[in-house]
Amino acid sequence: MPDTQSGFHSFGGKRRILVVEDEFVNQEILKMILADAYDVVIAGTGEAALEEVRTSGDRLSLILLDLNLPDMHGLEVLRCLKEDGRYARLPVIVMTADREAEVESLTLGAIDFIPKPYPQPKVVHARVLRTIELSEDRDLIRGTERDRLTGLYTREYFFRYAEQFDLYHPEQAADAIVIDINHFHMINERYGKQVGDRILKGVGGRLQSAAEDLGGIACRLDADTFLAYCPHTDGYAELLDAVSSAPEEEIAGESAARLRMGVYTNADKALDIERRFDRAKLASDKVRNTFSGAVGIYDDAMRESELYAEQMVESFPAAIREKQFLVYFQPKFNIQQDPPVLCSAEALVRWNHPKLGMVSPGLFIPLFEQNGLIRELDAYVWRETAAQIREWKDWLGTSVPVSVNVSRLDMYDPELVDKLSGIVRQYGLSYGDLLLEITESAYIGDSEQLIGKVRQLRECGFRIEMDDFGSGYSSLSMISVLPIDALKMDMHFIRSAFSEGGNTRMLEITLDISRFLGVPTVAEGVETKEQMLALKEMGCDIVQGYYFSRPVPPREFEAFLK
Repeated sequence: MPDTQSGFHSFGGKRRILVVEDEFVNQEILKMILADAYDVVIAGTGEAALEEVRTSGDRLSLILLDLNLPDMHGLEVLRCLKEDGRYARLPVIVMTADREAEVESLTLGAIDFIPKPYPQPKVVHARVLRTIELSEDRDLIRGTERDRLTGLYTREYFFRYAEQFDLYHPEQAADAIVIDINHFHMINERYGKQVGDRILKGVGGRLQSAAEDLGGIACRLDADTFLAYCPHTDGYAELLDAVSSAPEEEIAGESAARLRMGVYTNADKALDIERRFDRAKLASDKVRNTFSGAVGIYDDAMRESELYAEQMVESFPAAIREKQFLVYFQPKFNIQQDPPVLCSAEALVRWNHPKLGMVSPGLFIPLFEQNGLIRELDAYVWRETAAQIREWKDWLGTSVPVSVNVSRLDMYDPELVDKLSGIVRQYGLSYGDLLLEITESAYIGDSEQLIGKVRQLRECGFRIEMDDFGSGYSSLSMISVLPIDALKMDMHFIRSAFSEGGNTRMLEITLDISRFLGVPTVAEGVETKEQMLALKEMGCDIVQGYYFSRPVPPREFEAFLK
């Protein structure tokens, strides 16, 4: 009866079976039993069987092996098959009347037995089909269990086996380890994918050996990130050295790839397994681009920082809804007039958290930039700022332009121009009421797309300030074509120039660039009268900083408007 459940077909829609049997009558009996459902190939000797496997083993689904062959014992054929990695996966059913041979056959790798004389055809069919199905299921599992390039466990199986390790070793302290290859994409760019793959295989192989030596398991998580789960050890530097010790030819004679490691030691088994590796990954990222040490250890300080960050992220929706984010305003003064005259302001966000108190922007801004929440926060600040400008116009009959931050993530929003224009229209403002600050670093990378977006904003009537100029390392040729209306020098740039032993020459060069572009220069972070006067002497147009005022709430800012 044909097999209607076949998942793999080898010839004419049938799985192929190799029958190794020297007696003609037995050959014919097996063909009569199996030929309707399978493509049956006969080999009368052990050597003929091995030759058939060598030439068409990839198309075989099963071997039925008689032990009494004219040229060699069937157990020797079985041993040859299982010792050859190319064919060891082939399932073998031994056919024999010798019950004493069962143990040795199983030890050598046989899957099942068919006794002689042969049982009823349906019994033979059932054993053959069951063995083939089990073998194919095993191959499918192995195909998903192991990473094809490195041979390490894949993510899903690795986490499952790590959980089993904990189940069978509940008292054993264990470490979650993450290993990353620094700037791996640049290795692929410089040397090509073939070299990159060779490095990955080398790192994977050495990690597997090191993990096994420690009694653990290893995994390739994604492109250039590896995991290991091992009984606790203190020799992390030695472990990283062992995994890093690549032969020079591994990357075609160039310097070896540099690895970094993050370790969550004595991992808390109350945490789910993936969360443990999140902590190890955090420790690995802490030593990214550092040369003082390539091993990061997750500690209490990281844990506190992580918990703090989680609390801020969880609080974000309520903070937006309840307007916990407050918009403060810092005045900007035109210092080329005497006395200096208020000419604009910058909107700066503060967070009055109900439990954490006033949270520093230096804590939540980078976090929200990292997880993408900055876009929602920016839009909130734009609306609050526009509403405040509208209120000043209505109640005081006056206002000044206010600059708001537009982050790099905002620039990739296809609806950015419509959103900002909609806010201007909603609050009955002019486009000149909102100044848009875009950091210099936002122009680096896909500059053509971003420059195109900036041009659209300027065509609407918005004015653009390049923020943090002096920190983004943009080229002079690029600066000359950027669509901007003002250069704003980075605060740290100013502080460095006026520090003890500092040099103002770079400030003078920046001001020369500004004059060449025909746009005003804004200096932020100005704290003393001496700094303000020096900047005025150099030709700086606008200043903001604690010398004039710290960022203040709207009601305090109204004193400047009046």
